[in-house]
Amino acid sequence: MSTSRRTLAAAITGAVTFALLASGCSSAPAPGGTPETLTLATFNDFGYTDAMLAEYTDLTGIKIVQNKAATSNDARTNYFTKLGAGSGLADVEAVEIDWFAELMQYSDKLADLSNPDLADRWVQWKADAATDPDGRLIAYGTDIGPQAICYRSDLFAAAGLPTDRAEVAALIDGDWANYFSVGEGFVANSDAAWFDSSGAILQGILNQDPETLESTDGTVIATTNPVVETAYTDVLDAGSTLSAHLSQWSDDWAAGFANGAFATMLCPGWMLGVIEGNAPEVTGWDIANVFPGGGGNWGGSYLTVPAQGKNTEAAKKFADWLTAPEQQLKAFVTTGNFPSQTSLYNADELLSVTRPYFNDAPTGQIFSDRSSAVTVAPFKGAKYFPVMDALQNAITRVDVDQTEDASASWTDFVTDVNAIG
Repeated sequence: MSTSRRTLAAAITGAVTFALLASGCSSAPAPGGTPETLTLATFNDFGYTDAMLAEYTDLTGIKIVQNKAATSNDARTNYFTKLGAGSGLADVEAVEIDWFAELMQYSDKLADLSNPDLADRWVQWKADAATDPDGRLIAYGTDIGPQAICYRSDLFAAAGLPTDRAEVAALIDGDWANYFSVGEGFVANSDAAWFDSSGAILQGILNQDPETLESTDGTVIATTNPVVETAYTDVLDAGSTLSAHLSQWSDDWAAGFANGAFATMLCPGWMLGVIEGNAPEVTGWDIANVFPGGGGNWGGSYLTVPAQGKNTEAAKKFADWLTAPEQQLKAFVTTGNFPSQTSLYNADELLSVTRPYFNDAPTGQIFSDRSSAVTVAPFKGAKYFPVMDALQNAITRVDVDQTEDASASWTDFVTDVNAIG
C-alpha cells in the first residue's frame, strides 16, 4: 500500500489526547445494513484515542466503544475464556505477540482477514506470523517493539555520568556485561537502582536468541537450554546490587518512574507512553539510541476479528482502518508504539517525530535505527507465554518477593514447566 506524505502529514495534525476507558456491547446491524456500534478490546495503551475513534465515526456513522484491559495478561484471560464460551468477545480484539502463537491454535475461530490490497502493508515477519497453516491471515499487525534505553538524566548527572544522549549511548554500547558494569559505577554514587526490574532484563536478553524457551519444532527446552539458565543466573547476580527489585506493572513500579527509584530501563517504543503517564511532572527522562547486545524486539501486537461476532464484515473494515499507516503513525505520536507498516519507514513524517517529554528526543529516528538493529527474534510457539510466565515468577520470587534463593526458585521453575507439559 502506498501512502502520500500529504496524507501522512494530515494524519498527525491536531492535538493528541489519550483514549478513555469505555464499555458496552456492539449493536447487530439491520439486514443489509451496518451496525450502529462496534466494540474494540485493547490493553495498556494502543494509542487509539477518542479523537481517532471519532474520526472513524465521522467517516462511517459507526460509534466505536473501546474496552481497555490493564495488562496483556488480563486481556489474554478474557480472550481465551470467551473464545471457549463461544460468545462475549469484542468485534475487534487485540492480541499481544507473546500469546499470539497460543491463539493461532484456534485460528478457525477467527475471521480470515486476507486482502490482496494489503499484502505489502506490514514487515514480512509480522504478516507471516499471522498466517495460519491454511494460508488465512487471521490478524492485522499494529506495532513492533524495537528497544532503546530510557534513562533519568538528572540521576545520571548526580552520579557523575554523562547526560547527553549520544554520550550515554556510547557509554552503554557493548554487551550486557558492559551495561551491568556501568551500572555498578552508577550505584556506587547514587541511592537509586540502575534498572527497574530483573524480569525485564531477563526478557531483554532472551529476546536476542532464536531458540530460548521452545525449539522451532515446538518442544519446550526452557529448563535444559543453557542460554536460559545462564541468563537467569547472570541477571539475578547483577540484580542483587543493580535492581530496584520491582515487578513490572505493579503499583510500586509505576510510582518508581516519578520517585527516582531507578535510573535506566529497557525501552521499546510503546513504553514511552507508560513512562510519561506515570511521571508527567518529571523532566529528567531521556532516550539513548543504544541497546545492550546490539538490538532486540520486545512486544508488538495484532488486531483480530473473532468469528463469533455479529458484525464481522464491519469489524474487518474497522481493523483495516486502524492498522493503516495513517492511524499507526498517530498511535506512534501518542504513545510511542512503533508501527509495523513498511510504507512509513522512509517517510519524513515518521523520521521527524520528536517527543517533548523526553527532552525532545528524536523518537522517530531512534526507533527506526533500533528496528534496523534487530537481527534475531526468538521462536514463540503455543507454550511460550505460560513458560515465560513461570520464568518471570521464578525471577520474582528471588528479586522482588525475596522468598527464595536463585537455586531453589529455579528448581520450582522446572517443576512448573513440567506441569505445563
